[in-house]
Amino acid sequence: MFDKLMEAQQKAGEVKKRLDAIIVTGIAEGGKITVTANGNKVVQSVVVDDDLLKDADKEQLEELLVVAINKALEQAENVSQSEMAAMTQAMLGGMGGLGNLFSK
Repeated sequence: MFDKLMEAQQKAGEVKKRLDAIIVTGIAEGGKITVTANGNKVVQSVVVDDDLLKDADKEQLEELLVVAINKALEQAENVSQSEMAAMTQAMLGGMGGLGNLFSK
């Protein structure tokens, strides 16, 4: 049992490293704002088009930033869930017949 716990911790660490390397993007206003984040939902960068900065008021810019950030974080959440599901499936697959215990 202890071995399985250690294996789960190791696999979780591997998943975290993979998620750190995955980059997702949230875009608003047709690409005038781009937010990049990693699969662990950490925002890496925010790029705002110079023309938007000149033309937009503070409130509009704030709203568009929220939209772009939320899109990036939503994609990061989807990637994270997929990675965790794959890890869980791999772990259950290693449990012999017990992996199918709850699927029937």
